Amino acid sequence: MSERSDAVLLEKKRAKKHPSQAPVLSRRDLFAGAAAAALAIVPRSVLGGNGQTPPSDKLNIAVVGTGCQGIRHIEALLANQPDIQLAAVCDVNREGSDYYDLDAENGIAGREPARQLVDRYYAEQTRTSKYKGCASYSDFREMLEKEKSIDAVLVATPDHTHAIVAMQAIKAGKHVYCEKPLTHTIDEARKLAEAARQAKVATQMGNQFHADDNLRLQVETIRSGVIGQVREVHAWCGNARWHGPWSQVSQRRWAAIGQTWVAGPDRPQDAPQVPAGLDWDLWLGPAPYRPFHPAYVPFKWRGWWDFGSGMLGDMGCHVLDAAFWALELGHPTIVEASSTRANAETAPVAATVHYQFPARGDMPSAEVMWYDGGLKPARPSELAEDRDLPAQGLLFIGDQGKLLAGFGNAPTLLPESRMKDFKSPEKSLPRIKPQGESKLQLSAHHREWIDACQGGPSALSSFDYAGPLTEAVLLGVIAIRTDKRLHWNGQNMTITNVPAANAYVQTSYRQGWTL
Repeated sequence: MSERSDAVLLEKKRAKKHPSQAPVLSRRDLFAGAAAAALAIVPRSVLGGNGQTPPSDKLNIAVVGTGCQGIRHIEALLANQPDIQLAAVCDVNREGSDYYDLDAENGIAGREPARQLVDRYYAEQTRTSKYKGCASYSDFREMLEKEKSIDAVLVATPDHTHAIVAMQAIKAGKHVYCEKPLTHTIDEARKLAEAARQAKVATQMGNQFHADDNLRLQVETIRSGVIGQVREVHAWCGNARWHGPWSQVSQRRWAAIGQTWVAGPDRPQDAPQVPAGLDWDLWLGPAPYRPFHPAYVPFKWRGWWDFGSGMLGDMGCHVLDAAFWALELGHPTIVEASSTRANAETAPVAATVHYQFPARGDMPSAEVMWYDGGLKPARPSELAEDRDLPAQGLLFIGDQGKLLAGFGNAPTLLPESRMKDFKSPEKSLPRIKPQGESKLQLSAHHREWIDACQGGPSALSSFDYAGPLTEAVLLGVIAIRTDKRLHWNGQNMTITNVPAANAYVQTSYRQGWTL
């Protein structure tokens, strides 16, 4: 995308009309029935009709990783962002199912369903059967080499390939949105944030609630000083979304698809045939080679250390976000953990992690406790007897009171009687409103990144913020894996008291792969 001066950008924003309200299709609508009329190749100018953003002003986005989360990103972008064009999709799986959510309308996944979704949406939007189709690739490297018109890349692959894909996109001069956790190792997070700064590209990590009004209100409330100086925080995440290899959730999914294999914490020894359309070697990417097995995909990879980071890696960047942001926590100095069984292969079902953060400016030192797998902190005495702690949330303990922040909910002072006279602090953080009518939670976060790509302010979960948050989360993962009390030198990126644990700070890549 060509560079524009700030003055031109501001003038364009003043002159821009409200986009026409294109029909918002459900996933069933987008995939229902036989294929629509053949889509012929025509200029993209057909998309720049009356009241719509001219094609020359659209941001060309490619999505790498079209499993369940990637499909959700595509749906949100199509439904909410009229000034972007989905130009390409990429996935190592041609077509398949994703059992991330058994209650979802469709378990569709893969590059071909994603491409069809995009093509059908734009054909419907233009009210014509003619449309230059969305490009489709199995290898992101080929996509970056051939699709020169791409301005930005959204990365929704498994954790172990986040940094590889994002770094190559940055080196190609593309803006990057990358799902959480930003990377698989601390070293990757540090390098990726630095590369983005050097390249001066717009970045955003996919901790989507960072753009949510309620989370920003949580941050403003803590910063207002209503509960005084905060020295203790408890953060927890229930078991509802955990998909470890031997969890009850995983077992339910196995039963739903008629599989009889019983998952366990150790690597399976059999080697079933790779499903048609899946490039298993490409899926492994930089990870050490192992034979394909349905114990790893779809989605169950999160519980295997070679590919994911357990529940803390999955949800830590979400749940800890408000605390990390409001208290400007930075690097912890000491981290220790306790968990159910964990080994060299798999993450535990449940864990607690204790972080110690030093004083920061005029803020005192702070302790942060993480709980997962259904574990929660002690119930605060100020909470009404008929109220339960939410499934996921934060409890801030200050020297002038306590604040309960349910995940995605407005903050609540404890006891709740304090809310009667409480006035919300003045808004100091921007509120992001998506375009279009869809209310998908992903949309505001996308909007903030798209605005940054188009020359607006930096996204508030750019890699400069998301990198250090991811580092803290992954340090907790290392504490779980080692079962050691770790002393951390954040500046030098070194565990000082357990040298062997530094092997988890960075990783080596399989031959043919490089950051």
